[in-house]
Amino acid sequence: MNIFHATNFKTVNKDSTAKKSSNKRLSALTMGASIAAIGALSMTAPTLASAKTIQPSSANYNFTVEDKYKGTATRTLNKSGNVWKYDVNAKVAGVASASQKSTFVINGNSVAPTQASTTYKLFGVGRTHNLSFNSGKKQIASSYKGKTINLNMAQQAFDDLSLEVQIRQDLLNGTFSGNYYMAKKDKIEKTPFKNSGKSKITVPAGTYDTVRIDRIHDDNSRSTSFWLAPSLDYLPVKVSQVNEGKKMDLELTKIN
Repeated sequence: MNIFHATNFKTVNKDSTAKKSSNKRLSALTMGASIAAIGALSMTAPTLASAKTIQPSSANYNFTVEDKYKGTATRTLNKSGNVWKYDVNAKVAGVASASQKSTFVINGNSVAPTQASTTYKLFGVGRTHNLSFNSGKKQIASSYKGKTINLNMAQQAFDDLSLEVQIRQDLLNGTFSGNYYMAKKDKIEKTPFKNSGKSKITVPAGTYDTVRIDRIHDDNSRSTSFWLAPSLDYLPVKVSQVNEGKKMDLELTKIN
């Protein structure tokens, strides 16, 4: 289960701080598009033989920013042999776009990412962040703006999309702990979540029974909530976020 800064939709803001803020919000869209930060330290992981595994899927979403700016997103999860690939693409026509890709394997209940990339473009100007995971050395190579640094992975860490898959695996197997770690550009950050209970919600794609998962932020002015449908292997059917006073809502429109 980080979108556009509303003030950037009408004119190009050359201020670098504003662009960084916009890119952070677009990150939430793709994920939440993407589940921003969800990885896994399962307390009692099921055995390889008994673990349930999510299935490949393809879905479409729409989203609104400030109840005004509208865009679309697609999420596609495929498997070839033992290798999984997750692609998320989002855009607001003529304004901005985002693309996230993640490659990983699933062993039992554990998701092990290998490669990930995130690309943002805002008014034609973009950045790309690449992650390369080395489980043997317990390191992650993080490349951004032509510079690569190695992050020591004391505990399993994830990119946005593999983190989403891990938390879905945990919910599917009853091992959700709330203790998760995310690889960022220059550090590995603990990102806690909590299970806030069940609810029934209606989105353009229909009405679903869901489990609500909330990210625990240090800043009380921020909030991030994901509604995940057990009937869809806990695929997000809705995401709602408030960041720096700007509100974003994402809703499922179609399962392909």
